[in-house]
Amino acid sequence: MDSQAGTKRVAMMDIFKPSWYIEQMKGWSKNSYRLLLFGLAVILITTLASPINFDSIMTMLAGMLGFTCTISITNGKPLNGALGLLSALIYIYVAFISKNYNDMLLQTTYIMLLDLPVLLNPLWAKNVEAHIKSLTVKGNSKKTAIHWGLVALAFAIIFALLMLWETNFTDSPRPLIDSLAATIGITGAILTTLRFKDTYFFWTAQGLFSITLWGITAYQGGANWVLFLTYICYLANDMVSFFDKGTPWFHTKKVE
Repeated sequence: MDSQAGTKRVAMMDIFKPSWYIEQMKGWSKNSYRLLLFGLAVILITTLASPINFDSIMTMLAGMLGFTCTISITNGKPLNGALGLLSALIYIYVAFISKNYNDMLLQTTYIMLLDLPVLLNPLWAKNVEAHIKSLTVKGNSKKTAIHWGLVALAFAIIFALLMLWETNFTDSPRPLIDSLAATIGITGAILTTLRFKDTYFFWTAQGLFSITLWGITAYQGGANWVLFLTYICYLANDMVSFFDKGTPWFHTKKVE
């Protein structure tokens, strides 16, 4: 018992060391490394092509950190923890000044479900591929129906609450698209935490809605185009998860 406690203490200390993040970035698929470099370049170039100020720098950092953490999750080696927490906090600031208030709540959910578990217990981020499962249970239609029914119920409740909050208590100019994107993202975060590979169906949908949200936001002058392009890169990462056999979510033996 003492040995296990000691291991956890060491791990919790390691989470703040660069060596932990370097180790988590090893063993990714080649396509993931290529996408990482491409995405970071797109974010940097787009930022430099826009007026440089505090908000644009914060947007760039949020995009770079969030994109890197997302690719790491795809490879079953989450880089969340400190980096994910910092990324989410910056995203919250950017969403606030852009009046996308439910995106703020989405990022808060990411902190609670994806970042704090790594900070409190870094071992949570290890051997992710060994615990991946599916909502659809082969040979058990009843269990499959229950799984998807619960997801649908949770989705409906979350969406209703977010719409109620944003339409009645905020000055958001985009409550519908903001609420939909946040609901899909929150559902995806829950499924990621529970290690369901179906999370990537939600990440893909969330990527499409976030591209729309931040595209509209940028067009209306509420933000620059960095997050719009960042979410396009997120969508490319979802495709890597689906089709790259070097990633674990759809290319591993099912573990019950």
